[in-house]
Amino acid sequence: MRAVIQKSGKANVEINNQIHSEIESGLVILVGINNDDTSADIDYLVEKISNLRLFEEGEKHFEKSILDTKKEALIISQFTLYASCEKGRRPDFNQAAKPEIAKPMYQEFINKMKEKGIKVKTGIFGAMMNVTLRNEGPITIIINSKS
Repeated sequence: MRAVIQKSGKANVEINNQIHSEIESGLVILVGINNDDTSADIDYLVEKISNLRLFEEGEKHFEKSILDTKKEALIISQFTLYASCEKGRRPDFNQAAKPEIAKPMYQEFINKMKEKGIKVKTGIFGAMMNVTLRNEGPITIIINSKS
């Protein structure tokens, strides 16, 4: 699994020109699922992301996690995180898991983040979405469960 995590002020996801979900402050998490991913990959990412210290405490940066701050997470599925652009001019998405595999894993990831006590908002799996965020810092972290 691969996640792109962005520390964000206000963020939202729009579907069909309607705001579907929004957060005031927290993390926007784009999640890509690979053909070889398992529940162990989900567990790794949930543990890593929920405890990653990306928030400040007073003047000190990178001191508190999303768990410590009780901020929100906006989680969006994004198969394009597994695009390969090595050949030709069109991205190859063969490494991204098919929807029948990816959708339940995406939902498992969301459920496990909620079990940690994180307030989660989401997009809709497979929908065309517009994601708007104010990236604070800017802080953007990429985590791969396999490395």
